[in-house]
Amino acid sequence: MTHRLFMAGALALAAFAAQAEEVQNPLTDSATWQDLRGDVIGDAQVIEGGPLALDAPYRAHDAATVPIKLTQTDPTATITKATVVIDENPAPVAAELTFGEAMAPLDFELRVRVDQYSNVRVISETGAGTFMTGRFVKASGGCSAPASRDPSEALAGMGQMKLRLFGDPQISTPRREAQIMLRHPNYSGLQRDQITQLFIPAHFIDHLEVWQGDEMLFTMDGGISISENPVFRFSYDDNGAPALTVKATDTEGNAFSQVLPKEAQG
Repeated sequence: MTHRLFMAGALALAAFAAQAEEVQNPLTDSATWQDLRGDVIGDAQVIEGGPLALDAPYRAHDAATVPIKLTQTDPTATITKATVVIDENPAPVAAELTFGEAMAPLDFELRVRVDQYSNVRVISETGAGTFMTGRFVKASGGCSAPASRDPSEALAGMGQMKLRLFGDPQISTPRREAQIMLRHPNYSGLQRDQITQLFIPAHFIDHLEVWQGDEMLFTMDGGISISENPVFRFSYDDNGAPALTVKATDTEGNAFSQVLPKEAQG
């Protein structure tokens, strides 16, 4: 009995320690960031912390689809731009985001590739200055992970979009939570064709806009670090427009645009 109690206590302690480790994953010292800093923010003076928090798993379940959540911690701040940087990725700037007024206070999630153990940081710009925070993520191989579909199949469905709304539609509230899914292989240029073993050329969404009527919600300028089949989940103030409009372009010059009616979402 004593041995069983000891083992149960040890297991509980180990589980608690693992949980604590998962939570305590702040940014770490990074020589890479010191090299990148000038290219990303120039001479801007950066203040640690600020009005925007970034949440990410300490150990990623899938390095090719790591969820990154941005949450506004100071509702009085006006965040005009946020840049997501993954220090150790081949192309460190994952996304440059701008937000319309309806997105405040910001609650925004996207999925990224993480190529090796790395800081994932968000740099937010406000009228009060430039701020930075982030998390350290243990993941590897995200940028070279094989695509989930055969190239011919992936390209055939490219540009398809889907809207999902959350919450009870019978409850009248100006604040809505939505998820937009865009079908695109977002090839990083580091993946191999599983049949020929040749590298698949980089081909990814480089610009995206989401609108409600004539009001812009957010834009994204992205690179190879955005995951395959990009997904964006966000909250916004609904202005009553019957649909959300998504416009996107990719590096091959393709343009995609779709009106996603709210009543048809699912």
